[in-house]
Amino acid sequence: MAVNSKKIAIYALVVFALYVIITDPAKAADYVQIAFEGISNAAGAIGNFMTWIADGAGN
Repeated sequence: MAVNSKKIAIYALVVFALYVIITDPAKAADYVQIAFEGISNAAGAIGNFMTWIADGAGN
C-alpha cells in the first residue's frame, strides 16, 4: 500500500511541475532558482559545520 501511495505522490508532483512549466515558464524558472539556492545554502552550511568539526569543534 505504501508503494502505491508513493507512486501516486510522485505522479501528482510530476503533473503539477509540468502544469506550472506549461502555464507559467517564468514562475517555474523562479521555483528552480529558489530550489538551487536552497541546495547551495545547505551545502555551504554543511561545509561550514564540517570545517568547524575538523578544527576541533570550537576548542
